[in-house]
This record gives sequence, C-alpha cells and structure tokens, in this order.
Amino acid sequence: MFDSFTSSEILSGMITPAVLVSACASLIFSTANRLGRIFDRVNLLKSEVELLLDGKRNYQKERLVYLRHQLSVQKKRAVLIQRSMAFLYLATSLFIISSLTLAFTLAFAKNQTWFATIVAILGGVCLFVASALLFYESRYNLTFINRQIEFVEFLERELQEK
Repeated sequence: MFDSFTSSEILSGMITPAVLVSACASLIFSTANRLGRIFDRVNLLKSEVELLLDGKRNYQKERLVYLRHQLSVQKKRAVLIQRSMAFLYLATSLFIISSLTLAFTLAFAKNQTWFATIVAILGGVCLFVASALLFYESRYNLTFINRQIEFVEFLERELQEK
C-alpha cells in the first residue's frame, strides 16, 4: 500500500505545481504593487480635484474633464487588478491542491491520478486568465499615460499662446 512512497513519483509530480505556485506568488507580488500605484494615483487625482474646487488652479473646466477621465481609467484598472488577483489566488490554491492530491492518489489510489492533473490544468487556466486580465489592465495604464501627456501638451500650448 505504501510502496509508492519509496519511489520518486510523488516528489517529481509535486514539484511542477510547486514551481507554478512560485510563479503565482511573483505575479501576486507585482500585481499588489500595481494596485498600490493605482491607489497613489487616485490620491493625487483627488488632491487635484480638491485644489480645483478651492479655485487654486487655472483651466478649471478642462482640468475637471481631464480628472474625471483619469479617475474613470483608474477605477477600471483597479477592477481589473482585483479580478486578476482573485484568479492568481485561485490558481495558487489549485496548484497546492493538485500537489497534495497527487501525493494522496499515488499513495492510496494510483488509478485516480487524473484528478490531480485536472486540478492542475484548472490552475493553469486561472493563471492564464489572470495574465490576460493583467495584459488588458496594462492597456488602461497606457491610456492613462497618453491622456496625461495630452493634457501637459494642452497646458504648454495655452502657455505659449499667452
């Protein structure tokens, strides 16, 4: 019954999900940093709105349009980041479950190892979805940057016209 514990099957089968857990952890860390940057940007935009409301900025109408758009982009980015984090945590959980399931099935029910494979594949699908969401979010970041550049160019043109 326990002869499979002496073979290297269990160890080698459990290593692949462990490597994928490490990959997920790296993505979770970098994604959490991206979420923190969104938080920082939203705070800066909020400060700009407060200055506008106090009448301490020129071009109030243009700035308000710009800030509304930028806040909208940051809101979409935050939602995408949160969804990708959820998929990354789910993928991590599935890879851990896959690794443990493989160990138990090799020890007690060798003919059921397909279950661990299916769980690992589901983890891979979640990792793919998270990566796709992060790719899509990066497009919104580009939108944010381009809009910022356009607004700076607007301010430069207005300054030159004076």
